[in-house]
Amino acid sequence: MSDKEGKSNLADIAYGLLKRDITEGAFIPGDKLLMSALRERYEIGAGPMREALSRLVAERLVTAESQKGFRVAPMSIEELKDIYFARAQLEAMITELAVARGDESWEAGVIASAHTLSKVTEVHSAEEMLGLWDSRHKAFHLAIAKGCGSAKLLELRLTMLEQAERYRQLWLRQTVFSAAALETKRDEHRQLVDVLLSGDSTKARRMMFEHMMNPVPIISEIMATRGLTRGE
Repeated sequence: MSDKEGKSNLADIAYGLLKRDITEGAFIPGDKLLMSALRERYEIGAGPMREALSRLVAERLVTAESQKGFRVAPMSIEELKDIYFARAQLEAMITELAVARGDESWEAGVIASAHTLSKVTEVHSAEEMLGLWDSRHKAFHLAIAKGCGSAKLLELRLTMLEQAERYRQLWLRQTVFSAAALETKRDEHRQLVDVLLSGDSTKARRMMFEHMMNPVPIISEIMATRGLTRGE
Protein backbone atom coordinates (compact mmCIF):
# COMPACT_ATOMS: atom_id res chain seq x y z
CA MET A 1 0.00 0.00 0.00
CA SER A 2 1.36 3.44 -0.94
CA ASP A 3 1.67 6.33 1.54
CA LYS A 4 -1.15 8.10 -0.32
CA GLU A 5 -3.45 5.07 -0.01
CA GLY A 6 -2.57 4.71 3.65
CA LYS A 7 -3.43 8.32 4.40
CA SER A 8 -6.67 8.00 2.48
CA ASN A 9 -7.64 4.92 4.51
CA LEU A 10 -6.81 6.71 7.76
CA ALA A 11 -8.91 9.70 6.68
CA ASP A 12 -11.84 7.36 5.98
CA ILE A 13 -11.44 5.79 9.43
CA ALA A 14 -11.19 9.20 11.12
CA TYR A 15 -14.23 10.41 9.22
CA GLY A 16 -16.30 7.39 10.24
CA LEU A 17 -15.31 7.55 13.90
CA LEU A 18 -15.81 11.28 14.29
CA LYS A 19 -19.10 11.25 12.39
CA ARG A 20 -20.36 8.47 14.64
CA ASP A 21 -19.39 10.37 17.77
CA ILE A 22 -21.11 13.54 16.56
CA THR A 23 -24.32 11.83 15.46
CA GLU A 24 -24.50 9.76 18.66
CA GLY A 25 -23.91 12.77 20.90
CA ALA A 26 -20.41 12.15 22.23
CA PHE A 27 -19.75 15.67 20.96
CA ILE A 28 -22.57 18.18 21.31
CA PRO A 29 -23.35 21.31 19.25
CA GLY A 30 -20.80 24.02 19.84
CA ASP A 31 -18.06 21.74 21.16
CA LYS A 32 -14.62 22.77 19.97
CA LEU A 33 -12.85 20.02 18.06
CA LEU A 34 -9.23 20.48 19.08
CA MET A 35 -6.78 18.73 16.81
CA SER A 36 -4.59 17.57 19.72
CA ALA A 37 -7.58 16.01 21.50
CA LEU A 38 -8.85 14.35 18.32
CA ARG A 39 -5.45 12.88 17.55
CA GLU A 40 -5.25 11.42 21.05
CA ARG A 41 -8.85 10.13 21.04
CA TYR A 42 -8.62 8.34 17.70
CA GLU A 43 -4.86 7.76 17.53
CA ILE A 44 -4.80 9.20 14.01
CA GLY A 45 -2.46 11.88 12.69
CA ALA A 46 -3.28 15.50 11.94
CA GLY A 47 -3.38 15.13 8.15
CA PRO A 48 -6.09 12.46 8.00
CA MET A 49 -8.01 14.22 10.81
CA ARG A 50 -8.06 17.49 8.85
CA GLU A 51 -9.35 15.66 5.78
CA ALA A 52 -12.07 14.02 7.88
CA LEU A 53 -13.04 17.39 9.37
CA SER A 54 -13.24 18.95 5.91
CA ARG A 55 -15.62 16.22 4.78
CA LEU A 56 -17.80 16.78 7.83
CA VAL A 57 -17.82 20.53 7.15
CA ALA A 58 -19.17 19.74 3.68
CA GLU A 59 -21.88 17.61 5.33
CA ARG A 60 -22.70 20.46 7.77
CA LEU A 61 -21.94 18.42 10.85
CA VAL A 62 -18.88 20.57 11.59
CA THR A 63 -18.22 24.28 11.14
CA ALA A 64 -14.84 25.82 10.31
CA GLU A 65 -14.04 29.21 11.83
CA SER A 66 -11.24 31.33 10.44
CA GLN A 67 -8.26 31.23 12.81
CA LYS A 68 -10.42 29.45 15.42
CA GLY A 69 -10.48 25.86 14.20
CA PHE A 70 -13.45 23.54 14.08
CA ARG A 71 -16.63 23.17 16.11
CA VAL A 72 -19.57 20.78 16.10
CA ALA A 73 -22.30 22.39 14.02
CA PRO A 74 -25.34 23.81 15.82
CA MET A 75 -28.72 22.09 15.87
CA SER A 76 -32.03 23.88 15.58
CA ILE A 77 -35.74 23.17 15.66
CA GLU A 78 -36.02 24.87 12.27
CA GLU A 79 -33.46 22.52 10.71
CA LEU A 80 -35.04 19.52 12.44
CA LYS A 81 -38.47 20.28 10.98
CA ASP A 82 -37.09 21.05 7.54
CA ILE A 83 -35.05 17.83 7.33
CA TYR A 84 -37.85 15.65 8.64
CA PHE A 85 -40.47 17.25 6.39
CA ALA A 86 -38.30 16.77 3.30
CA ARG A 87 -37.41 13.23 4.34
CA ALA A 88 -41.03 12.32 5.07
CA GLN A 89 -42.20 13.66 1.72
CA LEU A 90 -39.53 11.68 -0.11
CA GLU A 91 -40.17 8.48 1.86
CA ALA A 92 -43.92 8.82 1.29
CA MET A 93 -43.45 9.24 -2.46
CA ILE A 94 -41.09 6.26 -2.59
CA THR A 95 -43.59 4.18 -0.63
CA GLU A 96 -46.41 5.09 -3.02
CA LEU A 97 -44.27 3.98 -5.96
CA ALA A 98 -43.26 0.79 -4.15
CA VAL A 99 -46.87 -0.21 -3.56
CA ALA A 100 -47.71 0.51 -7.19
CA ARG A 101 -44.66 -1.26 -8.62
CA GLY A 102 -43.79 -3.91 -6.04
CA ASP A 103 -44.10 -7.57 -6.98
CA GLU A 104 -44.46 -10.73 -4.89
CA SER A 105 -40.73 -10.75 -4.16
CA TRP A 106 -41.02 -7.22 -2.75
CA GLU A 107 -44.00 -8.23 -0.61
CA ALA A 108 -42.07 -11.22 0.74
CA GLY A 109 -39.11 -9.00 1.61
CA VAL A 110 -41.30 -6.52 3.48
CA ILE A 111 -43.04 -9.30 5.42
CA ALA A 112 -39.74 -11.00 6.31
CA SER A 113 -38.07 -7.79 7.50
CA ALA A 114 -41.14 -6.81 9.53
CA HIS A 115 -41.13 -10.24 11.18
CA THR A 116 -37.43 -9.98 12.03
CA LEU A 117 -37.94 -6.53 13.54
CA SER A 118 -40.93 -7.68 15.59
CA LYS A 119 -38.76 -10.32 17.27
CA VAL A 120 -36.90 -7.59 19.19
CA THR A 121 -39.07 -7.58 22.31
CA GLU A 122 -36.61 -6.20 24.84
CA VAL A 123 -33.77 -3.71 24.60
CA HIS A 124 -31.41 -3.68 27.57
CA SER A 125 -28.82 -1.10 26.58
CA ALA A 126 -28.02 1.66 24.10
CA GLU A 127 -25.55 -0.62 22.37
CA GLU A 128 -28.15 -3.35 21.90
CA MET A 129 -30.72 -0.86 20.66
CA LEU A 130 -28.33 0.68 18.16
CA GLY A 131 -26.86 -2.64 17.10
CA LEU A 132 -30.00 -4.72 16.89
CA TRP A 133 -33.31 -2.85 16.91
CA ASP A 134 -32.19 0.07 14.79
CA SER A 135 -30.37 -2.05 12.22
CA ARG A 136 -33.52 -4.16 11.80
CA HIS A 137 -35.68 -1.04 11.75
CA LYS A 138 -33.62 0.47 8.96
CA ALA A 139 -33.69 -2.84 7.07
CA PHE A 140 -37.49 -2.90 7.31
CA HIS A 141 -37.87 0.58 5.85
CA LEU A 142 -35.28 -0.15 3.15
CA ALA A 143 -37.19 -3.31 2.17
CA ILE A 144 -40.24 -1.12 1.63
CA ALA A 145 -38.35 1.53 -0.33
CA LYS A 146 -36.66 -0.95 -2.68
CA GLY A 147 -39.98 -1.60 -4.35
CA CYS A 148 -39.92 1.87 -5.92
CA GLY A 149 -37.55 0.59 -8.61
CA SER A 150 -35.44 3.77 -8.77
CA ALA A 151 -31.75 3.70 -7.84
CA LYS A 152 -31.60 7.51 -7.84
CA LEU A 153 -34.51 7.85 -5.44
CA LEU A 154 -32.83 5.33 -3.14
CA GLU A 155 -29.63 7.41 -3.26
CA LEU A 156 -31.57 10.54 -2.31
CA ARG A 157 -33.29 8.60 0.45
CA LEU A 158 -29.93 7.59 1.93
CA THR A 159 -28.72 11.20 1.81
CA MET A 160 -31.80 12.37 3.73
CA LEU A 161 -31.37 9.61 6.29
CA GLU A 162 -27.78 10.69 6.90
CA GLN A 163 -28.84 14.32 7.32
CA ALA A 164 -31.49 13.31 9.86
CA GLU A 165 -29.29 10.92 11.83
CA ARG A 166 -28.04 13.37 14.47
CA TYR A 167 -31.62 14.34 15.31
CA ARG A 168 -32.87 10.79 14.92
CA GLN A 169 -30.40 9.51 17.51
CA LEU A 170 -32.05 11.73 20.13
CA TRP A 171 -35.39 10.09 19.38
CA LEU A 172 -33.95 6.57 19.41
CA ARG A 173 -32.26 6.92 22.78
CA GLN A 174 -35.38 8.45 24.30
CA THR A 175 -38.04 6.07 23.01
CA VAL A 176 -36.69 2.57 22.43
CA PHE A 177 -35.85 1.47 25.95
CA SER A 178 -39.10 0.03 27.26
CA ALA A 179 -41.31 -2.92 26.35
CA ALA A 180 -44.24 -0.51 26.01
CA ALA A 181 -42.38 1.68 23.53
CA LEU A 182 -41.34 -1.34 21.48
CA GLU A 183 -44.92 -2.62 21.42
CA THR A 184 -46.14 0.77 20.20
CA LYS A 185 -43.65 0.66 17.34
CA ARG A 186 -44.59 -2.95 16.52
CA ASP A 187 -48.23 -1.92 16.28
CA GLU A 188 -47.37 0.99 13.98
CA HIS A 189 -45.36 -1.30 11.75
CA ARG A 190 -48.10 -3.96 11.66
CA GLN A 191 -50.61 -1.35 10.51
CA LEU A 192 -48.17 -0.06 7.92
CA VAL A 193 -47.53 -3.53 6.50
CA ASP A 194 -51.28 -4.19 6.26
CA VAL A 195 -51.75 -1.05 4.18
CA LEU A 196 -48.73 -1.81 2.00
CA LEU A 197 -50.03 -5.27 1.18
CA SER A 198 -53.56 -3.97 0.54
CA GLY A 199 -52.32 -2.23 -2.60
CA ASP A 200 -53.76 1.16 -1.57
CA SER A 201 -50.81 3.33 -2.63
CA THR A 202 -52.48 6.63 -1.69
CA LYS A 203 -53.21 5.49 1.85
CA ALA A 204 -49.73 3.98 2.12
CA ARG A 205 -48.19 7.32 1.13
CA ARG A 206 -50.23 9.18 3.73
CA MET A 207 -49.48 6.68 6.48
CA MET A 208 -45.76 6.67 5.75
CA PHE A 209 -45.62 10.48 5.85
CA GLU A 210 -47.29 10.50 9.26
CA HIS A 211 -45.07 7.67 10.49
CA MET A 212 -41.93 9.56 9.48
CA MET A 213 -43.09 12.82 11.10
CA ASN A 214 -44.06 11.25 14.44
CA PRO A 215 -40.63 11.77 16.08
CA VAL A 216 -40.51 15.56 15.48
CA PRO A 217 -42.40 16.70 18.62
CA ILE A 218 -40.41 14.24 20.75
CA ILE A 219 -37.07 15.41 19.35
CA SER A 220 -38.09 19.06 19.74
CA GLU A 221 -38.85 18.50 23.42
CA ILE A 222 -35.57 16.67 23.99
CA MET A 223 -33.61 19.47 22.32
CA ALA A 224 -35.32 22.11 24.44
CA THR A 225 -34.80 20.14 27.65
CA ARG A 226 -31.10 19.62 26.94
CA GLY A 227 -30.49 23.16 25.80
CA LEU A 228 -29.53 22.06 22.30
CA THR A 229 -31.52 24.93 20.75
CA ARG A 230 -29.48 27.71 22.31
CA GLY A 231 -28.52 30.39 19.87
CA GLU A 232 -31.66 30.08 17.73
